[in-house]
Amino acid sequence: MNMPRLLIAVVVGFIFIFASDFLIHGIWLAPDYKATADLWRSDAEMQTRFAWMLTAQFVTALVFVLIWAKGFAGRTLGAGASFGFLMGLALQMWAIVFYVVAPLPGMIATKWFLSGLLQAIVLGVLVAAIYKSDARQVERGA
Repeated sequence: MNMPRLLIAVVVGFIFIFASDFLIHGIWLAPDYKATADLWRSDAEMQTRFAWMLTAQFVTALVFVLIWAKGFAGRTLGAGASFGFLMGLALQMWAIVFYVVAPLPGMIATKWFLSGLLQAIVLGVLVAAIYKSDARQVERGA
């Protein structure tokens, strides 16, 4: 594994997830969340759990990059987009389940699903662009 590029890809992935989550949830979905405020924790309660959010975002970036590095490194940006699409499908199934088990408006679940899918596709392209396997490993087929 190319550790320097792996670390850079994880950090960039984490920053991308954090920033895009803010745009998605803090701005785009904010009116939807306000309209359904009785479903969510208060801002103060969420702030006390913010470290958990950061941890989850970091672990998501780490696992995403590690899976790419172990099985897909050295492939094209298009392969990164495909990888992101498939990872996005797997990661976003929770939105559908949440819609089924909680009194959540379908539009919020739809926005979660679609924005998360797009987020994963972009993350796949970013990771493919940043993480390159060690040339010796590619030549050996490792």
